[in-house]
Amino acid sequence: MAIEVRIPTILRNLTNDAKVVQGSGDTLSELVSDLDQQYPGIAERLVEGGKLRRFINVYLNDEDVRFVGGLEAKLSDGDNVTVLPAVAGGSR
Repeated sequence: MAIEVRIPTILRNLTNDAKVVQGSGDTLSELVSDLDQQYPGIAERLVEGGKLRRFINVYLNDEDVRFVGGLEAKLSDGDNVTVLPAVAGGSR
């Protein structure tokens, strides 16, 4: 099963500067494990304590995975996953 994963600039040092990589898995958790085998270190940048890191947003076919099962979100062949670092800040 092929899942297309879009990687943000901040994590591309782990994917040999690839903007898009391919992975597989029946759930987002399995996909992250598969990506970590291909690109060691990526899982620890995405997951902490069994949950997505607070300042990482992951979208499955443009839907925030936190609303469709988190790491247990079901994946299908041809799905698109986008990883985005959260943007914070503002004025005082």
